[in-house]
Amino acid sequence: MKEKVEAILGKIRPSLQADGGDVELVGVNEDNGVVTVHLTGACGGCPMATMTLKQGIEQSLKEEIPGVSQVIAV
Repeated sequence: MKEKVEAILGKIRPSLQADGGDVELVGVNEDNGVVTVHLTGACGGCPMATMTLKQGIEQSLKEEIPGVSQVIAV
């Protein structure tokens, strides 16, 4: 599952980088489907970071990988 998550994040990453941010995969818990990421750069302190995380990253991962239940930022 980790490889699939990395592949999807690779598709999302260019749009984040265009705004001066990025996303790093911290971990994937395959038992409960929780993906942990770290938002960096402009995304780290952006007021819209929660929306980016939930409506962008989490939604994309859930659509592409059925086992993903939640994405959290650390």
